Amino acid sequence: MSALTTTRLRPLAAAVALASCLAAPTTATAAAEPNSPAPAADCALVGKTGWTDEGHNTDATQFQPSRGVRRVLTLFVDFPDAQATDSTDAYATQLAPAADWMSRASYGRSRLAISSVRRWIRMPADSTSYGFARGLTFETHEKYVRDAITAADPYADLSRYDMVYVVPTKAAAAIPFSPTYLYDPNTPGVTADGTRLKWAVTFGQDMWRWGYKVAAHETGHTFGLPDLYSFTAPTHQYAGGWDVMGNIAGPAPQYLGWHSWKLGWTRDNQVACLPGPGRRTVRLTPVERPGGTKIAVLRTGETTAYVAESRRAEGNDRAACSTGVLIYKVDSAAQTGEGPVRIMNANPTATPPAGCTQLDLAAYAPGQTFTDPDTGARIDVLADGRAGDVVRLSKT
Repeated sequence: MSALTTTRLRPLAAAVALASCLAAPTTATAAAEPNSPAPAADCALVGKTGWTDEGHNTDATQFQPSRGVRRVLTLFVDFPDAQATDSTDAYATQLAPAADWMSRASYGRSRLAISSVRRWIRMPADSTSYGFARGLTFETHEKYVRDAITAADPYADLSRYDMVYVVPTKAAAAIPFSPTYLYDPNTPGVTADGTRLKWAVTFGQDMWRWGYKVAAHETGHTFGLPDLYSFTAPTHQYAGGWDVMGNIAGPAPQYLGWHSWKLGWTRDNQVACLPGPGRRTVRLTPVERPGGTKIAVLRTGETTAYVAESRRAEGNDRAACSTGVLIYKVDSAAQTGEGPVRIMNANPTATPPAGCTQLDLAAYAPGQTFTDPDTGARIDVLADGRAGDVVRLSKT
């Protein structure tokens, strides 16, 4: 997981019990639920950072499309001072599950078609010369990408691909982390076979720690997603492991429902919106499954909203850490690494079981309520079950 992207700059309750929950009055003063709910667009936020953020106005020039097939070429590189003595097979196997993971996470709406040049490609300079250990600048990172593309040019037609993965030999300890390359349209950049390379992920030795999900994280940056971990300590204070853009090794890495909507994988008719004063009750389907209403959004300002989504991490050996209604604040004016998504913790004094962090227990259960007195926002969790969760949004 990179410290930066280089750039300039929880059975459903019985029917009677559920009916009782839905009929229970809220203590907040709110209008009756609308006969015609507001469209999802009324809860979409505009990004204000000019870079990777939580806004829906993603720059289609700077970032690549997040839907459809993305053609990826993997290059395996070694160096004069760090020569490979092993096969490329283990490296390809390490990253291969990323394609299926991305397809599931996007409900089949994004697919990584990953090809490889199955040989070691020698870089023209020593691994220690590329500045990773000293703090990587955009210019130095671009030189690394350019050198890899130039060295690979005799072995592949780069014009056939949308982006490139550059994977170094394990011998290259000087390439420790995995930053994303996003081109600068104001510079000549990197070209090959008559085509400009706009997006690349240059993997480091951390790929052996994070596994294939590091590819999902870094590729997410090329779609315009920000980092959800903190650039200042504690690293995972804001989002924990609830999204792969935060702690990749968390118990429930997935893309948040908000991110799925931003990327066009969750459609507008799967978003319940409350843009102003009023009340709305919503049944949420877990984000880990296709279909149904995925998120309930309570807008609180020009660039802020609270989001509720259902999380059901079945099959995960740490699913007990990550089940229930997740509630978080989105701020599309917040910079990457500065908490553009902040999880609201339902259980701040709970002791996490082995393998979980405190923030992993943040999900809300039936009977719990989140309130923000400053904005008049309130989210009540009314019922839960395998089919999802029922929540009520209200705003005074």
